[in-house]
Amino acid sequence: MTSRTFTPTLTSTPRTSGDKSALRVLGIDPGTQTVGYGFIEMRAGRCEHVDYGEIRMPRDLAFPRRLKRIHDSILELIDRTRPDAVCVEETYVTSNAKTTLRLGHARGVILLAAVERGVSVAEYAPREIKMAVLGGGGAGKGQVQWMVCQLLKLEPSGISEDAADALAAALCHGFRSGGAAHSIREKFPMKPDPPRSEAGRDPSPEIPSRTAGSDGRTGKA
Repeated sequence: MTSRTFTPTLTSTPRTSGDKSALRVLGIDPGTQTVGYGFIEMRAGRCEHVDYGEIRMPRDLAFPRRLKRIHDSILELIDRTRPDAVCVEETYVTSNAKTTLRLGHARGVILLAAVERGVSVAEYAPREIKMAVLGGGGAGKGQVQWMVCQLLKLEPSGISEDAADALAAALCHGFRSGGAAHSIREKFPMKPDPPRSEAGRDPSPEIPSRTAGSDGRTGKA
């Protein structure tokens, strides 16, 4: 499975275990240009990815209409996955006040969608998510993505950073809700960020990269 762009019209159905005792968590990595999502199931100390990808906004779409599209897309995503909880990463404060405010608007419509569907909502700071998944709040994005792929048996080349961040948020909530965080992490010692070449590029196989976009967050397209 590779990260893919989510559109309001869906044709596929996420695979689920059908186990009603499983905790089903939808993680969301907010953005005004790209919203990452990751849906997992956790049961008996085991975690499994069910679906993940991105919601991308047309760059020429006016900001108010962009917010509506994010809201409507999250509603349909919730209807499609039927999670027990929605976990949303808290706002990443930047030096640009307008950018931070706009990102807050995006988070607002995402939270509204979850409440409208009657789904439990959890919010975690980026550092707290890293602590839960890796055991260290100062981990880099490469470490987060690597650990997410190890825990969920994914290929790093097939998942974008937005989707990986969303899956990390979902894992954080799963662990905080009683998942076996420590026993799982002990199987996968933390891996350093990949070495970078002199040109500043990662010599390992590329994944879909994020560039600073309208929401101003580093790595967000």
